[in-house]
Amino acid sequence: MDGLLSAFESLFSVRPFCLMMLGTALGITVGAIPGLTGAMLIAVTLPLTFAMGGSDAMVLLVSMYVGSISGGLITATLLRIPGTPASIMTTLDGYPLAQQGRPGRALGLGICASFVGGLISWFFLVGLSRPIARWSIELLGPYEYFSLILMAMVLMASVSGRSITKGMFSGFLGILLAMPGLSPSTGELRLTFGFTELSDGFKLLPVLIGMFAVNQIIRDIIEIEQEGTVVRMSRRGMLMSLADWKRQAVNLLRSSLIGTWVGILPGIGANIGSAMAYSAAKNFSAHPEKFGHGAEEGVVSSEAANNATIGGALIPLIALGIPGSVIDAILLGALVIHGLQPGPLLFQNDPHIVYTIMATFFVANCFMFLFMVAGVGQLARLVDVPRTYLIPIILVFCVVGSYALSNRMFDVWVMLAFGLVGFAMEKGRIPLAPFVIGFVLESQAEYNLAKGLMTHGGRLPSITEGEWLPYVFFFIAVVLLVWPLWKRWRSRAVS
Repeated sequence: MDGLLSAFESLFSVRPFCLMMLGTALGITVGAIPGLTGAMLIAVTLPLTFAMGGSDAMVLLVSMYVGSISGGLITATLLRIPGTPASIMTTLDGYPLAQQGRPGRALGLGICASFVGGLISWFFLVGLSRPIARWSIELLGPYEYFSLILMAMVLMASVSGRSITKGMFSGFLGILLAMPGLSPSTGELRLTFGFTELSDGFKLLPVLIGMFAVNQIIRDIIEIEQEGTVVRMSRRGMLMSLADWKRQAVNLLRSSLIGTWVGILPGIGANIGSAMAYSAAKNFSAHPEKFGHGAEEGVVSSEAANNATIGGALIPLIALGIPGSVIDAILLGALVIHGLQPGPLLFQNDPHIVYTIMATFFVANCFMFLFMVAGVGQLARLVDVPRTYLIPIILVFCVVGSYALSNRMFDVWVMLAFGLVGFAMEKGRIPLAPFVIGFVLESQAEYNLAKGLMTHGGRLPSITEGEWLPYVFFFIAVVLLVWPLWKRWRSRAVS
């Protein structure tokens, strides 16, 4: 506690505090712009930190991390375009809620949920980092990761709307399109069809920008002459009342715990944590039919979880030196560049860096809440810009964001192609969320299954040898698949 209190005291010095405010504000702004992500912002900023000390550099970068995940809420709610992949699930209920004349309510729920999710995950960050450094490596092997990913993929059926068949089709389509490129298990090229650009497969960022941003742009162009629902910003209901806190308490806690848990697992990401929390909220809701049509529980679960993944992802980063996401991989590079050694030795050699990261995450989360509550009205003026002006600007950001990923036009064409795919899927009432889940998790599932088979000589985990955790995850996956089917059968039997 002495080290943590000392870090808080240092953070409120002039220079670190200004860096924290700047980083959080920039993160929120960039996160709210479709096509730009926190990973891009941090990657561009990293060279600027070379002249800084390690503590100042981590203050700036971690605060950008916090702001960028939260900023995507704004355009996801007001424009149905997630500013970041972590806000994908927020579009499902945040935008319909805003269209119903309650944009302030939708934004307020998201901001408060983000704040709570961040705080809950911070407690886990402080309490688990040192123990995780001691025993986590031995606990999770390849079979454990595979069964965990399988459990997440089963959630495709839970976010599929009314048609499980269409949801599963969407998920398997995502898995199929994630397969071109290098096989994660053998390292061989597959399904490239002679295109050298496909050697590395389809990049996630252009795919997501196309499926959500370009798809929405196409829809807006088609409907630009039609009278649509104008979203007028109102601050009414922005701050949750005591009754709201009581009503959403279980949802907030459950979603934050799911987000923290998913964040701890390397490579899963905030978008998957958000989807899992959203699915859990829907499955446990008394009115699951409202999800996708402006359910407040959906907004709360999504935003609480995606912010909670930040604290969770920082745990393996500082305790094991294992990045939990793309942004964490960049932060890992930042630590190495500044002469620091991530992992268990970081606690021994540079404990002030560990406590600086913890303190920055807490204070930046508080500043994010204040900044968004005070400034969301100004940011919400995006909806007052005529669509004929806004569409070209958003499209430019989408093109720039896709091109800047690898500096090649191929990613721009991929973005446009997946925009058409997303538009066609929505016209056919095929949900997009299962597609994203399948696309993101395919390579991880394949890699860990192959690694598990190779390291165990082709045999499955043995409970008698203490390898019981994969079966626990598999059992949970079965429950998650059967539960919504049973609820649907029961409701039909009653009616």
